[in-house]
Amino acid sequence: MKWTGVMPAITTNFDANYKVDHGYVAEHCRWMIQSGCTAIVALGSLGEGSTLEYDEKLAILDTCVRAAGSSAPVVAAISSLRTSEAAQLAKEAARRGCQGLMILPPYVYRGDWREMKSHVAAVLRATELPGMLYNNPVAYGTDFLPEHIAELANEHPNLRAVKESSTDVRRVAAIRALLGDRLAILVGVDDCIVESIRMGAVGWIAGLANVLPVESVDLFEYASNDQMDKALALYNWFLPLLRMDTVPKFIQLIKLAQQEAGHGSARVRAPRLELDGPELKEAKRVIARALETRPQRQAEKTGARS
Repeated sequence: MKWTGVMPAITTNFDANYKVDHGYVAEHCRWMIQSGCTAIVALGSLGEGSTLEYDEKLAILDTCVRAAGSSAPVVAAISSLRTSEAAQLAKEAARRGCQGLMILPPYVYRGDWREMKSHVAAVLRATELPGMLYNNPVAYGTDFLPEHIAELANEHPNLRAVKESSTDVRRVAAIRALLGDRLAILVGVDDCIVESIRMGAVGWIAGLANVLPVESVDLFEYASNDQMDKALALYNWFLPLLRMDTVPKFIQLIKLAQQEAGHGSARVRAPRLELDGPELKEAKRVIARALETRPQRQAEKTGARS
């Protein structure tokens, strides 16, 4: 498991009855990999993991592992209200062929450091799979400070990465100051990816890659290879869409963008509802503008690849 590159946190497509559309999930995984993504991250927040039944999660992991084959690893997001269930899901992920874990704090309960450390440690001890800690205090109210992350890394050899989604790029430097290259630092906030790479991040758990994987990979590679003129030009075009990853209705917005781009459906599971009214109209306007002016589209018009 190499914690580098663009790893989409894939959406979970639902059919007209709001059942998991496994055919499309498999197709989506293959498209992400063919577009240059380095791994598939399933069952995360964007994958509506909180609305999935336990057996549905296992079935999705099976689908992703089969679809990815030997082309790319599958990382299972591990989230549960109960520590025992989180540890069991980690064991099942390993048994079903996943090659990494993304470990979330438990939903709802915002425990203190002692409790959160115990929860994460239980998941890490459940298997020998390499783990990535997911720090998202904005969404979950639990903040793993750099000192906490260092403590976990020093006690658990199979903690290999951190998905830093605090929105504070200074955290990247702070973690590196404590741990050097001991942990791979990946970013989970789409609209600060270039800044975070400049601070030392080596991977991107990406949301809008579900819609535009080629552009996401290009952006990551330009920024990583210090091609800043190309990176900033692409970033400035991409930002109106990337900002959709940072608001409470990010799932609805990204699934809508997928649908508008001809990939997947905007269906979401309740309590989320699809956008409507002025909110829908404005989102469609932003998406349409981005798709009309996308660099690849302009290159096609001029007959030259940008």
